[in-house]
Parts: sequence; structure tokens; C-alpha cells
Amino acid sequence: MVSDTARRKNITIKDVAADAHVSVAAVSKVMRDAYGVSDAMREKVQASMDRLGYRPKASARGMRGQTFTIGVVLPDLRNNFFADILTGINAAFERTQYQLLLGVSQSTVAVEGAVIDSMIDRQMDGVVLVGTTENIDHLSDIATEIPLVAIGHRAPPRVAFDTVNNDDRLGAMLAVEHLVENGYQSVGMLSLSSSSSTIVHEREVGYRQAMQVHGLEQHVSITRTGRTVREIGLSVARLLRSPNRPDALFCWSDLVAIEVISIATEMGLSIPNDLAIVGYDNTTHAQYAQNSLTSIDQSGELLGLQAARYLFERIEGRTTPQHFVVEPRLVPRRSSAPRN
Repeated sequence: MVSDTARRKNITIKDVAADAHVSVAAVSKVMRDAYGVSDAMREKVQASMDRLGYRPKASARGMRGQTFTIGVVLPDLRNNFFADILTGINAAFERTQYQLLLGVSQSTVAVEGAVIDSMIDRQMDGVVLVGTTENIDHLSDIATEIPLVAIGHRAPPRVAFDTVNNDDRLGAMLAVEHLVENGYQSVGMLSLSSSSSTIVHEREVGYRQAMQVHGLEQHVSITRTGRTVREIGLSVARLLRSPNRPDALFCWSDLVAIEVISIATEMGLSIPNDLAIVGYDNTTHAQYAQNSLTSIDQSGELLGLQAARYLFERIEGRTTPQHFVVEPRLVPRRSSAPRN
């Protein structure tokens, strides 16, 4: 007698179509969440798949040109903002047959390149790159091999891939304007040491422009730090011990800003009386009472959701590049309260 497990292993897409009384093409459309599939059709096909125990094999799908796997490459796993992006991507995929496979680039070109190559070799259907270190030319080359969407990377309008971004320049300007309006003039910026990041450049430009608009050019000061906690900590401690310590800091990210709060508190500084702080990303930790961190919200979930939508369209055959930009907003909290 053939066991249920053995029987399930032999179930094919044709069996599912026959059980659901629909065409093989209809089952395929449901599996890849193609445009125009009704809820009734999706439920009917899914019911048959569940009843028959059908699980499409990745190897078989690869032979047909589709594996229903999507690669997501993150710079690291420490920043809560990336979790927000993943939440958005997952929301877009939750009613599909697609599975996410995660790679971590460690913010280095060599590691990121190896991770992307591995995803291409495994015949993934598309890739979402978050905070990529790759340059435009290399990204364009990658996009000729696999559908690609980049989050947090500025690109010219006519490229072979899509981008999803926050208006980083505006976000930086909002942070500076808020601090100036609350009585702070010596506003410094704690940025990121990364020559390849277009969003780092945009935020620094926005910071400088806002300082110039308010006639505070003499107070422009950008301190750049690495991504690790140790690098951030050393840079922050050095800055806060400086005789030219600013009255306020606009930080590259909430991750950095919370480290500033921690070190400043250990040094006996009062926030915001001795040092006002504004972060970027409006992550969950910014809301905690012990942090109460003013932050620029760039809608991480929306960025992830839109990136997934663009990737679906690319997989379905769209070739015209699309570029989506989220308008940031400032969320004020105690860390940047008006100066006494």
C-alpha cells in the first residue's frame, strides 16, 4: 500500500487543476499571485492544494523558470528599521506562494556581491537590496540577470532596476529646522562613514542646506562613524568630550541616536538641556519612555511594501523603471524639547 506521504510526493500541478476543476494556467496564476485572480478562484485552488497536500518543489519550479523564492539582502541585523522594511515585504507576500530568503551583506561590497551571486545561482525570482553598497553600473548588470529593486539607493531615472526611497534631503532639513525652532543653534550631525551610500550624501546635503538657510554655517559640523556599536560608541564619546561639543545632534539613525543617549547619560549630561538629539527612522525603541527620541519617520513598512509590489511587476515582465519616494515626517519627543 502506498502511504499518504508517498502519494503527496507525486501530486502535480495537473492534479491540483483537476481537483479544483480549473485549468493548469489558472493554478499557475494563483501560485504566483498574478493580476486579475479573484478571491473565489484563489480559495478554490488553495483548498485543492491543501486537500491534496501539494507543495511545489523548488527544483521543478526552477526548470519551468520560476522558483517562487525572493532574496532580500540587508546590511546588518542590528538596526530595527530593517525589521520594519521586512514587515512591509512580508505583508505583500503573505497571500502568495513566494518565500523570502534573507542574506546579510555586512555593508561590504565583497560580501554583498557573494550573497547576490548565490541568490542568482539558486534561480531566485527576484532580489530586494536594502542599503546596497553596489554602484549604479554593477546594479544595472545584476538587473540584466534577475529582477531587482533597491531600497535606499538613489539612481538615474533610466536604469534597469526600480528604486524605493525616502526623501532623505528633506528629512535632514526637517530635523535641523525643528532643532533651530526649539532654540538650538550649534547643531552637529553624526553621519555614516560610507563613500558609496547615496542616502548618506543626501542627508548630509540636507543638513548643510538647512543650516545655511538659518544662517548657521559657522556651526556646521559632521562627524562620521562606522556601523558597529564599538565604532559608534568611540565616535560619540570623543565628540561629547570635545570642548566644541554641539548643543544638539542630528543622528544618521535611531540606532546611533540611542547610543548617543546612553553615552551622554553615563557622562552625566542632561537630555535635552545639555544635548538635544534627533534620530532617523522612528523605530519602536524611539518611543520607549527612557529614550523618548525625536525621530524622522520614513515609513519603513511602506518602503518594504512598495518594493515588493515593484518586484512582482518586474517578475511579471515590466521593464520600464519605476522610482517611488516617501515623504518623511518629524515625530517630536522629549529628546529635543524646547530649550529652557
